[in-house]
Amino acid sequence: MEELNIGKKIQDFRNASNTSVRELSKKSGITASMLSQIERGLVNPSINTLRSIANTLDVPLFYFFKEDAEKEELVVRKNNRKTIGFPNQSDVRYDLLVPNTLGTIEFCMMEIPNSSKSVEEAESHKGEEVAYVIEGRVDIIVAGLRYTLDEGDSIRIPPMTDHKWENIDTKLAKVIFAVTPPSF
Repeated sequence: MEELNIGKKIQDFRNASNTSVRELSKKSGITASMLSQIERGLVNPSINTLRSIANTLDVPLFYFFKEDAEKEELVVRKNNRKTIGFPNQSDVRYDLLVPNTLGTIEFCMMEIPNSSKSVEEAESHKGEEVAYVIEGRVDIIVAGLRYTLDEGDSIRIPPMTDHKWENIDTKLAKVIFAVTPPSF
């Protein structure tokens, strides 16, 4: 089994939060020398020590045990996107712009052919959504109100708010959107 290198992960999270060893020591109740030894891999911390560090850095405890990011699939090539959604229900196409839907955010591109709509009846989902029109002109009906968005416009759709997209223009519309948590 490959070594987890928990000390390095602690150091990376500490640095990412712009926290010094002394600050982490003071807030977590763990001596600075002990933290230094943990980060250098000289000492293996107990679960209670890890829990205290995780709470102080506001990082879920399991992050210290996750595989390194470079082992995860991170890049999606433009010719290798996954199509998601409901291809048989409408002409609208949804391409996933992240490797999968296992993360805490979903990032997609929606292509709406002219005279098409995302769904017949407005629907909602639990995630908050933000969308940006990269090409064309599209209408979106949010909570019964119609908004026309042109190329370069964006919109925030609150969680659990009924909405649907309509392309009433003569050309294809492309919209990039992010949803957290993922809804597909």
